[in-house]
Amino acid sequence: MKKFLMGLAFASISMAGFAQSDVPVKKYSVATNNFWANWFITAGFQYGSSYSAYEQEHGLELGGLFKDTRRDMGASLSIGKWFTPGLGLRTKGTMFFVGHDAAHTVAADGKVKILNIQEQALFNLNNLFAGYNEKRVWNIIPYAGAGFMRNMSDNVNSVGVSFGLLNTFRLSKHIGIQLDLGYNIANYAIFGEIGPDKYGSNPAKCDRYFDAELGLIFNLGKCTWSKTPDVEALKALSQSQIDALNAQLRDAEAENARLNNLIKNHKCPEQKEPVYVKEVATAPVSVFFNIGKSKIASRKDMQNVKELAELAKANNSKIVVTGYADSKTGSASFNQQLSEKRAKAVADELVKMGVNRDNIEVVAAGGVNTLSPVSYNRRATVAIK
Repeated sequence: MKKFLMGLAFASISMAGFAQSDVPVKKYSVATNNFWANWFITAGFQYGSSYSAYEQEHGLELGGLFKDTRRDMGASLSIGKWFTPGLGLRTKGTMFFVGHDAAHTVAADGKVKILNIQEQALFNLNNLFAGYNEKRVWNIIPYAGAGFMRNMSDNVNSVGVSFGLLNTFRLSKHIGIQLDLGYNIANYAIFGEIGPDKYGSNPAKCDRYFDAELGLIFNLGKCTWSKTPDVEALKALSQSQIDALNAQLRDAEAENARLNNLIKNHKCPEQKEPVYVKEVATAPVSVFFNIGKSKIASRKDMQNVKELAELAKANNSKIVVTGYADSKTGSASFNQQLSEKRAKAVADELVKMGVNRDNIEVVAAGGVNTLSPVSYNRRATVAIK
Protein backbone atom coordinates (compact mmCIF):
# COMPACT_ATOMS: atom_id res chain seq x y z
CA MET A 1 0.00 0.00 0.00
CA LYS A 2 2.88 2.39 0.84
CA LYS A 3 4.42 1.81 -2.57
CA PHE A 4 1.07 2.53 -4.24
CA LEU A 5 0.56 5.80 -2.36
CA MET A 6 4.13 6.89 -3.11
CA GLY A 7 3.49 6.12 -6.76
CA LEU A 8 0.33 8.24 -6.75
CA ALA A 9 2.19 11.17 -5.18
CA PHE A 10 5.01 10.96 -7.72
CA ALA A 11 2.53 10.73 -10.63
CA SER A 12 0.59 13.74 -9.33
CA ILE A 13 3.69 15.92 -9.08
CA SER A 14 5.03 14.83 -12.49
CA MET A 15 1.77 15.18 -14.42
CA ALA A 16 0.85 18.47 -12.76
CA GLY A 17 3.94 20.03 -14.31
CA PHE A 18 2.82 19.02 -17.81
CA ALA A 19 -0.78 20.05 -17.21
CA GLN A 20 0.19 23.68 -16.60
CA SER A 21 1.62 24.25 -20.07
CA ASP A 22 -1.72 24.36 -21.92
CA VAL A 23 -2.71 27.98 -21.14
CA PRO A 24 -0.36 30.28 -19.14
CA VAL A 25 -2.27 32.12 -16.45
CA LYS A 26 -1.47 34.71 -13.83
CA LYS A 27 -2.61 33.86 -10.31
CA TYR A 28 -5.45 35.95 -8.91
CA SER A 29 -8.06 35.75 -6.16
CA VAL A 30 -11.57 34.55 -6.95
CA ALA A 31 -14.91 35.52 -5.46
CA THR A 32 -16.84 33.00 -3.36
CA ASN A 33 -19.85 31.52 -5.17
CA ASN A 34 -23.19 30.70 -3.58
CA PHE A 35 -24.12 27.22 -2.37
CA TRP A 36 -25.86 26.19 -5.60
CA ALA A 37 -22.87 26.97 -7.84
CA ASN A 38 -20.05 24.63 -8.96
CA TRP A 39 -21.96 21.34 -8.62
CA PHE A 40 -21.14 18.40 -10.89
CA ILE A 41 -22.20 14.82 -11.56
CA THR A 42 -20.19 11.99 -13.10
CA ALA A 43 -20.99 8.61 -14.62
CA GLY A 44 -18.47 6.00 -15.68
CA PHE A 45 -17.51 2.40 -16.27
CA GLN A 46 -14.57 0.81 -14.50
CA TYR A 47 -12.33 -2.18 -14.88
CA GLY A 48 -10.81 -3.46 -11.64
CA SER A 49 -8.82 -6.16 -9.92
CA SER A 50 -9.26 -7.45 -6.37
CA TYR A 51 -7.25 -9.47 -3.89
CA SER A 52 -7.94 -10.74 -0.37
CA ALA A 53 -6.03 -11.97 2.66
CA TYR A 54 -3.75 -14.96 2.20
CA GLU A 55 -6.03 -17.12 4.39
CA GLN A 56 -8.95 -16.53 2.02
CA GLU A 57 -7.13 -17.23 -1.21
CA HIS A 58 -4.89 -20.07 -0.04
CA GLY A 59 -5.32 -23.05 -2.30
CA LEU A 60 -7.63 -21.29 -4.79
CA GLU A 61 -4.85 -20.68 -7.36
CA LEU A 62 -6.29 -17.31 -8.42
CA GLY A 63 -3.06 -16.12 -10.04
CA GLY A 64 -1.54 -12.67 -10.20
CA LEU A 65 -3.24 -9.30 -9.78
CA PHE A 66 -4.09 -8.98 -13.49
CA LYS A 67 -5.35 -12.51 -14.12
CA ASP A 68 -8.88 -13.05 -15.47
CA THR A 69 -9.92 -14.67 -12.17
CA ARG A 70 -9.42 -11.32 -10.42
CA ARG A 71 -10.50 -8.77 -13.04
CA ASP A 72 -14.06 -7.65 -13.73
CA MET A 73 -16.28 -4.69 -14.64
CA GLY A 74 -18.19 -2.11 -12.62
CA ALA A 75 -20.10 1.16 -12.93
CA SER A 76 -20.30 4.32 -10.84
CA LEU A 77 -22.28 7.51 -10.29
CA SER A 78 -21.22 10.50 -8.21
CA ILE A 79 -22.36 13.98 -7.27
CA GLY A 80 -20.06 16.65 -5.90
CA LYS A 81 -19.35 20.32 -5.37
CA TRP A 82 -16.27 22.54 -5.56
CA PHE A 83 -16.18 24.90 -2.58
CA THR A 84 -13.07 26.65 -3.95
CA PRO A 85 -11.20 26.13 -7.24
CA GLY A 86 -8.84 23.77 -5.40
CA LEU A 87 -11.02 22.00 -2.78
CA GLY A 88 -14.18 19.95 -3.27
CA LEU A 89 -16.24 17.00 -2.02
CA ARG A 90 -18.07 14.24 -3.85
CA THR A 91 -20.29 11.32 -2.88
CA LYS A 92 -19.49 8.35 -5.12
CA GLY A 93 -21.46 5.13 -5.43
CA THR A 94 -19.96 2.12 -7.23
CA MET A 95 -21.31 -1.33 -8.04
CA PHE A 96 -18.53 -3.72 -9.06
CA PHE A 97 -17.92 -7.44 -9.24
CA VAL A 98 -15.18 -9.55 -7.71
CA GLY A 99 -14.20 -12.19 -10.24
CA HIS A 100 -13.40 -15.08 -7.88
CA ASP A 101 -15.14 -17.35 -5.36
CA ALA A 102 -13.40 -17.26 -2.00
CA ALA A 103 -16.28 -18.41 0.18
CA HIS A 104 -18.21 -21.19 -1.58
CA THR A 105 -21.39 -19.34 -0.58
CA VAL A 106 -21.34 -16.52 -3.15
CA ALA A 107 -23.50 -15.92 -6.22
CA ALA A 108 -24.18 -18.82 -8.54
CA ASP A 109 -21.98 -17.38 -11.32
CA GLY A 110 -18.99 -17.27 -8.97
CA LYS A 111 -18.89 -13.44 -8.91
CA VAL A 112 -19.36 -11.39 -5.76
CA LYS A 113 -21.41 -8.16 -6.13
CA ILE A 114 -19.91 -5.30 -4.11
CA LEU A 115 -21.62 -1.95 -3.39
CA ASN A 116 -19.19 0.80 -2.40
CA ILE A 117 -20.40 4.25 -1.25
CA GLN A 118 -17.63 6.75 -0.42
CA GLU A 119 -17.45 10.39 0.66
CA GLN A 120 -14.25 11.79 -0.84
CA ALA A 121 -12.26 15.03 -0.51
CA LEU A 122 -10.86 16.34 -3.82
CA PHE A 123 -7.71 18.46 -4.23
CA ASN A 124 -7.17 20.15 -7.62
CA LEU A 125 -3.37 20.51 -7.71
CA ASN A 126 -3.41 22.71 -10.83
CA ASN A 127 -5.64 25.37 -9.28
CA LEU A 128 -3.95 25.13 -5.88
CA PHE A 129 -0.38 25.61 -7.14
CA ALA A 130 -0.62 27.15 -10.64
CA GLY A 131 -3.61 29.49 -10.23
CA TYR A 132 -7.22 29.17 -11.38
CA ASN A 133 -7.80 28.91 -15.13
CA GLU A 134 -11.30 28.08 -16.33
CA LYS A 135 -10.02 27.01 -19.79
CA ARG A 136 -7.33 24.61 -18.57
CA VAL A 137 -7.65 21.34 -20.51
CA TRP A 138 -6.18 18.88 -17.99
CA ASN A 139 -6.57 18.92 -14.21
CA ILE A 140 -4.80 16.59 -11.76
CA ILE A 141 -6.97 15.83 -8.70
CA PRO A 142 -5.82 13.44 -5.93
CA TYR A 143 -8.54 12.38 -3.50
CA ALA A 144 -9.08 10.42 -0.28
CA GLY A 145 -12.27 9.27 1.41
CA ALA A 146 -14.13 6.82 3.61
CA GLY A 147 -17.51 5.16 3.51
CA PHE A 148 -19.55 1.98 3.43
CA MET A 149 -18.93 -1.28 1.53
CA ARG A 150 -21.39 -4.14 1.26
CA ASN A 151 -21.08 -7.66 -0.15
CA MET A 152 -24.48 -7.99 -1.87
CA SER A 153 -23.98 -11.73 -2.47
CA ASP A 154 -23.11 -12.74 1.13
CA ASN A 155 -24.86 -9.84 2.96
CA VAL A 156 -21.62 -8.75 4.64
CA ASN A 157 -20.95 -5.09 5.52
CA SER A 158 -17.67 -3.26 6.09
CA VAL A 159 -16.19 0.19 6.59
CA GLY A 160 -14.05 1.16 3.60
CA VAL A 161 -11.47 3.79 2.73
CA SER A 162 -10.40 4.98 -0.71
CA PHE A 163 -7.48 6.79 -2.34
CA GLY A 164 -7.01 7.77 -5.94
CA LEU A 165 -5.98 10.10 -8.70
CA LEU A 166 -8.72 11.76 -10.76
CA ASN A 167 -7.76 13.22 -14.16
CA THR A 168 -10.28 15.52 -15.84
CA PHE A 169 -10.16 16.72 -19.47
CA ARG A 170 -12.23 19.74 -20.54
CA LEU A 171 -14.41 19.36 -23.65
CA SER A 172 -16.56 22.43 -23.05
CA LYS A 173 -17.67 24.64 -20.20
CA HIS A 174 -20.18 22.05 -18.95
CA ILE A 175 -18.85 18.69 -20.22
CA GLY A 176 -15.59 16.84 -19.65
CA ILE A 177 -14.00 13.39 -19.60
CA GLN A 178 -12.65 11.76 -16.43
CA LEU A 179 -10.01 9.08 -15.94
CA ASP A 180 -10.14 7.87 -12.34
CA LEU A 181 -7.46 5.58 -10.88
CA GLY A 182 -8.64 4.26 -7.52
CA TYR A 183 -7.61 2.03 -4.61
CA ASN A 184 -10.19 0.78 -2.07
CA ILE A 185 -9.67 -1.06 1.22
CA ALA A 186 -12.28 -2.85 3.36
CA ASN A 187 -11.46 -3.04 7.07
CA TYR A 188 -11.96 -6.82 7.05
CA ALA A 189 -12.58 -9.63 4.58
CA ILE A 190 -15.66 -8.68 2.58
CA PHE A 191 -15.13 -10.46 -0.75
CA GLY A 192 -15.80 -13.89 0.86
CA GLU A 193 -16.05 -15.69 4.22
CA ILE A 194 -13.07 -17.20 6.05
CA GLY A 195 -14.81 -18.92 8.91
CA PRO A 196 -15.34 -17.56 12.44
CA ASP A 197 -12.74 -14.79 12.03
CA LYS A 198 -14.48 -13.10 9.12
CA TYR A 199 -15.33 -10.06 11.28
CA GLY A 200 -11.82 -9.76 12.68
CA SER A 201 -9.89 -6.48 12.41
CA ASN A 202 -6.49 -7.96 11.53
CA PRO A 203 -5.10 -5.74 8.70
CA ALA A 204 -3.76 -8.84 7.00
CA LYS A 205 -7.35 -9.92 6.40
CA CYS A 206 -8.41 -6.66 4.72
CA ASP A 207 -9.70 -6.93 1.16
CA ARG A 208 -8.36 -4.55 -1.48
CA TYR A 209 -9.56 -3.42 -4.88
CA PHE A 210 -7.78 -1.50 -7.67
CA ASP A 211 -9.78 0.11 -10.48
CA ALA A 212 -9.44 2.31 -13.54
CA GLU A 213 -12.57 4.22 -14.54
CA LEU A 214 -13.47 6.15 -17.69
CA GLY A 215 -16.53 8.39 -17.72
CA LEU A 216 -18.12 11.78 -18.30
CA ILE A 217 -18.37 14.87 -16.09
CA PHE A 218 -21.37 17.20 -16.26
CA ASN A 219 -20.90 20.63 -14.64
CA LEU A 220 -24.22 22.09 -13.48
CA GLY A 221 -25.29 25.74 -13.60
CA LYS A 222 -22.59 28.28 -12.79
CA CYS A 223 -19.35 26.31 -12.94
CA THR A 224 -16.68 29.04 -13.10
CA TRP A 225 -15.16 31.47 -10.62
CA SER A 226 -15.11 35.24 -11.07
CA LYS A 227 -12.05 37.39 -10.42
CA THR A 228 -12.33 39.60 -7.34
CA PRO A 229 -12.21 43.36 -8.03
CA ASP A 230 -8.72 44.86 -7.76
CA VAL A 231 -9.43 47.46 -5.09
CA GLU A 232 -5.94 48.95 -5.25
CA ALA A 233 -6.17 49.41 -9.03
CA LEU A 234 -9.55 51.16 -8.65
CA LYS A 235 -8.10 53.46 -6.00
CA ALA A 236 -5.12 54.27 -8.23
CA LEU A 237 -7.42 55.08 -11.16
CA SER A 238 -9.57 57.38 -9.02
CA GLN A 239 -6.49 59.13 -7.64
CA SER A 240 -5.14 59.63 -11.16
CA GLN A 241 -8.39 61.30 -12.22
CA ILE A 242 -8.29 63.54 -9.14
CA ASP A 243 -4.67 64.46 -9.90
CA ALA A 244 -5.64 65.42 -13.45
CA LEU A 245 -8.45 67.69 -12.25
CA ASN A 246 -6.16 69.32 -9.69
CA ALA A 247 -3.55 69.98 -12.38
CA GLN A 248 -6.15 71.65 -14.61
CA LEU A 249 -7.27 73.79 -11.67
CA ARG A 250 -3.66 74.85 -10.97
CA ASP A 251 -3.18 75.83 -14.63
CA ALA A 252 -6.38 77.90 -14.59
CA GLU A 253 -5.44 79.62 -11.34
CA ALA A 254 -1.98 80.50 -12.67
CA GLU A 255 -3.40 81.96 -15.89
CA ASN A 256 -6.06 83.87 -13.96
CA ALA A 257 -3.37 85.45 -11.76
CA ARG A 258 -1.38 86.43 -14.87
CA LEU A 259 -4.41 88.10 -16.46
CA ASN A 260 -5.29 89.95 -13.25
CA ASN A 261 -1.74 91.27 -13.08
CA LEU A 262 -1.98 92.50 -16.69
CA ILE A 263 -5.22 94.30 -15.95
CA LYS A 264 -3.82 96.04 -12.85
CA ASN A 265 -0.68 97.29 -14.61
CA HIS A 266 -2.22 98.20 -17.96
CA LYS A 267 -2.33 101.89 -18.89
CA CYS A 268 -4.43 102.91 -21.85
CA PRO A 269 -2.99 105.74 -24.00
CA GLU A 270 -5.17 108.78 -24.59
CA GLN A 271 -6.97 108.52 -27.88
CA LYS A 272 -8.85 111.22 -29.66
CA GLU A 273 -10.94 108.60 -31.34
CA PRO A 274 -11.88 105.18 -29.97
CA VAL A 275 -9.70 102.32 -31.18
CA TYR A 276 -11.16 98.85 -31.25
CA VAL A 277 -8.65 96.07 -30.57
CA LYS A 278 -9.53 92.43 -31.09
CA GLU A 279 -7.56 90.38 -28.56
CA VAL A 280 -7.85 86.75 -27.59
CA ALA A 281 -6.65 85.72 -24.14
CA THR A 282 -7.25 82.21 -22.87
CA ALA A 283 -5.71 79.86 -20.33
CA PRO A 284 -3.78 76.85 -21.60
CA VAL A 285 -5.72 73.59 -21.46
CA SER A 286 -4.12 70.38 -20.15
CA VAL A 287 -4.73 66.91 -21.57
CA PHE A 288 -3.48 64.06 -19.37
CA PHE A 289 -2.01 60.65 -20.18
CA ASN A 290 -1.35 57.43 -18.29
CA ILE A 291 2.23 56.50 -17.44
CA GLY A 292 4.27 55.58 -20.51
CA LYS A 293 1.28 56.06 -22.88
CA SER A 294 0.55 58.48 -25.71
CA LYS A 295 -3.17 57.67 -25.87
CA ILE A 296 -5.39 60.33 -24.27
CA ALA A 297 -6.49 58.98 -20.87
CA SER A 298 -9.89 60.70 -20.66
CA ARG A 299 -12.00 62.07 -23.50
CA LYS A 300 -13.45 64.58 -21.03
CA ASP A 301 -10.21 66.58 -21.34
CA MET A 302 -11.01 67.20 -25.03
CA GLN A 303 -14.13 69.23 -24.22
CA ASN A 304 -12.03 72.20 -23.09
CA VAL A 305 -9.70 71.67 -26.06
CA LYS A 306 -12.71 71.83 -28.40
CA GLU A 307 -13.81 75.18 -26.96
CA LEU A 308 -10.30 76.57 -27.41
CA ALA A 309 -10.19 75.21 -30.99
CA GLU A 310 -13.46 76.98 -31.86
CA LEU A 311 -12.03 80.25 -30.50
CA ALA A 312 -8.82 79.84 -32.49
CA LYS A 313 -10.72 79.12 -35.73
CA ALA A 314 -12.95 82.16 -35.22
CA ASN A 315 -9.91 84.45 -34.85
CA ASN A 316 -7.57 82.56 -37.21
CA SER A 317 -5.13 82.21 -34.31
CA LYS A 318 -2.12 79.95 -34.02
CA ILE A 319 -2.20 77.10 -31.49
CA VAL A 320 0.81 75.71 -29.63
CA VAL A 321 0.64 72.10 -28.40
CA THR A 322 3.40 71.22 -25.92
CA GLY A 323 3.95 67.60 -24.83
CA TYR A 324 5.52 66.59 -21.52
CA ALA A 325 6.62 63.41 -19.74
CA ASP A 326 7.57 62.96 -16.11
CA SER A 327 11.34 62.79 -15.64
CA LYS A 328 11.00 60.29 -12.80
CA THR A 329 10.06 57.52 -15.23
CA GLY A 330 12.10 56.36 -18.25
CA SER A 331 15.26 57.66 -19.88
CA ALA A 332 15.69 61.18 -21.27
CA SER A 333 15.55 59.96 -24.90
CA PHE A 334 12.42 57.89 -24.22
CA ASN A 335 10.71 60.84 -22.51
CA GLN A 336 11.63 63.15 -25.40
CA GLN A 337 9.97 60.80 -27.90
CA LEU A 338 7.00 60.21 -25.58
CA SER A 339 6.37 63.94 -25.11
CA GLU A 340 6.43 64.42 -28.89
CA LYS A 341 3.95 61.57 -29.42
CA ARG A 342 1.62 63.09 -26.82
CA ALA A 343 1.76 66.51 -28.48
CA LYS A 344 1.09 64.97 -31.92
CA ALA A 345 -1.84 62.96 -30.52
CA VAL A 346 -3.51 66.19 -29.33
CA ALA A 347 -2.62 67.96 -32.58
CA ASP A 348 -4.37 65.20 -34.54
CA GLU A 349 -7.49 65.75 -32.43
CA LEU A 350 -7.38 69.50 -33.22
CA VAL A 351 -7.23 68.72 -36.94
CA LYS A 352 -10.31 66.52 -36.54
CA MET A 353 -12.02 69.54 -34.94
CA GLY A 354 -11.37 71.61 -38.06
CA VAL A 355 -8.18 73.46 -37.12
CA ASN A 356 -5.78 73.92 -40.04
CA ARG A 357 -2.65 71.89 -39.37
CA ASP A 358 -0.53 74.83 -40.60
CA ASN A 359 -1.87 76.81 -37.63
CA ILE A 360 -0.68 74.17 -35.12
CA GLU A 361 2.81 74.27 -33.64
CA VAL A 362 3.99 71.03 -31.93
CA VAL A 363 6.61 71.25 -29.18
CA ALA A 364 8.20 68.30 -27.34
CA ALA A 365 9.44 69.39 -23.89
CA GLY A 366 10.71 65.92 -22.86
CA GLY A 367 10.76 64.77 -19.25
CA VAL A 368 10.04 67.46 -16.63
CA ASN A 369 9.50 67.62 -12.89
CA THR A 370 7.78 70.97 -12.60
CA LEU A 371 4.51 69.82 -11.04
CA SER A 372 3.74 67.77 -7.96
CA PRO A 373 2.69 65.00 -7.65
CA VAL A 374 4.72 63.53 -10.51
CA SER A 375 1.62 62.34 -12.40
CA TYR A 376 0.73 65.99 -13.19
CA ASN A 377 3.68 66.08 -15.61
CA ARG A 378 2.24 63.35 -17.89
CA ARG A 379 0.32 65.77 -20.10
CA ALA A 380 0.15 68.00 -23.13
CA THR A 381 -0.92 71.65 -22.95
CA VAL A 382 -2.89 73.50 -25.62
CA ALA A 383 -2.62 77.28 -25.80
CA ILE A 384 -3.44 80.04 -28.29
CA LYS A 385 -0.26 81.74 -29.45
